[in-house]
Amino acid sequence: MLYTITFLIIAIASFLFAMLGLGGGMVYVPVLNWAGFDMVSVAIPLGLLLNGLNTALVLIPFARKKMVDWKGGAVMAASALIASPLGAMTSEYVPVQTLKILFAAMVVAAALRTLWASKQAEPEAMMSLKKRSVIGFFVGGFAGFIGGMLGLGGGFIIAPILMMMGYKTKEAAATTAFVVTFSSFSGYFGHVSQGHINWTLTIVVVFAVILGSQLGGRYMTQKAKSKQVKVIYAIVLLLIATKMVYGVLF
Repeated sequence: MLYTITFLIIAIASFLFAMLGLGGGMVYVPVLNWAGFDMVSVAIPLGLLLNGLNTALVLIPFARKKMVDWKGGAVMAASALIASPLGAMTSEYVPVQTLKILFAAMVVAAALRTLWASKQAEPEAMMSLKKRSVIGFFVGGFAGFIGGMLGLGGGFIIAPILMMMGYKTKEAAATTAFVVTFSSFSGYFGHVSQGHINWTLTIVVVFAVILGSQLGGRYMTQKAKSKQVKVIYAIVLLLIATKMVYGVLF
């Protein structure tokens, strides 16, 4: 029963987050932890694996629609790839309660930033490739480290920065998926190298992500409205952050 409920929640989360190219670690990690699995040894590593799988799968419909900025995201992806395992190894030395508080704070920040962005018009001009690459190097490293430590992949940091660079919502989501795929998988392997894995749970949630991500990617490329997606995403994140803060304090 526990695995069935976890499967359904992960599938729904994958559908929503696939539309944003963010992977869904902000839902995967707390859901797995609330289901009774250890935060550091199970929830965070699996959150990274599912993040990477979700974004890798959703890259397929994004790429077919030519929505991914491969050149602009390459430097960011490379720096995130290097920094994510470092964050993953750091999580072993940070108290669980501290990780939960940091996680909740990042989720709230992402939600508020998204709500603000939902009221803004789509950008009309994009920064030059050189500027995007320079900014991307530092942003990718920071996002990769934080994402690897908390099991998030860093997409919640990357997506708004891309929009500030001039990417439209769907292009930002697609390019974020490209970067997050690298940071998530490298962060996951950083955890796995320390021997943490639950095969039964992994198989169940991987199937859930495959189902949800394909449906979410298809919906985003064909029917979704940018403002609608942003608002739903922000509401979900605020609900998760509220539950996590309540759990830490009470």
